[in-house]
Amino acid sequence: MLRQRDMGRVPQGSAWAMVTGAALGIGREYAWQLAKLGYNVVMVDILDSVATEAATISKSCGVACVAKVMDLAVEGAAHELHCWSVSEGYEFDVVINNAGIFSFLDVINTPTERLERMLILHDLTLTTMCRLYGEDMVKRGRGRLLNMSSYSIWMPYPGLATYSASKAYVRSFTRAFAHELHGTGVTATAICPAGVATDLYGLSKDMQAWGLRWGVLMSASSCARRGLRAMFRGRNIVVPDWWFRVLIPICNYLPDWLIRPLRRKTMKIQR
Repeated sequence: MLRQRDMGRVPQGSAWAMVTGAALGIGREYAWQLAKLGYNVVMVDILDSVATEAATISKSCGVACVAKVMDLAVEGAAHELHCWSVSEGYEFDVVINNAGIFSFLDVINTPTERLERMLILHDLTLTTMCRLYGEDMVKRGRGRLLNMSSYSIWMPYPGLATYSASKAYVRSFTRAFAHELHGTGVTATAICPAGVATDLYGLSKDMQAWGLRWGVLMSASSCARRGLRAMFRGRNIVVPDWWFRVLIPICNYLPDWLIRPLRRKTMKIQR
């Protein structure tokens, strides 16, 4: 029987994967774990530091890691990335749409550019990536797509309106898209993690450590491992940790009388 840690393993350097938002946090962990499974990895990020991470992973794991620096939060980015990868001759067995923008701020106070970039990145770019790379995979009769949603889709909390809504789209789109792909040899999976101990949310290292210690946050490596496991199993939707799944009905029906005082307490930390 195949051990869980070996699920998805390929002969070293025999297949390619792409990870967006790969310079830091969960994306970096996806790249590391795929490389350890034998995949060559294309790591895409807006940060120049992705090149350093790619070199480190390549040296440690003995696979090819290619860094691609580009901004995916602009219209046409998915087409540009796809054209580049085709021209370079890459064929991906795995594509992970991980790149994201977090914002905790009332819509009326959020710069319109930030709203637009978030919606383009989370929804337009992701959908187009699935369309273009999904078609390539279907033609070859194999492939796996993994999209990052969020637990916040069940928590339409003030300050998270745009973020939660954009991630709710990811879950809805992926679920329907997965059914469309049935029988093609290609799968689509969405992972909906709750809090993850990364710098994305602006939490201090001490707060991240506290969250990990008390189980409020999961580590980036654990989130990536669970996402890959669900993807290789061909699951449509995964919510890591059973206690968060149990809490979904409660989150869905938080009463206004509870949300209002919570909002007053958190207004000072909106950014």
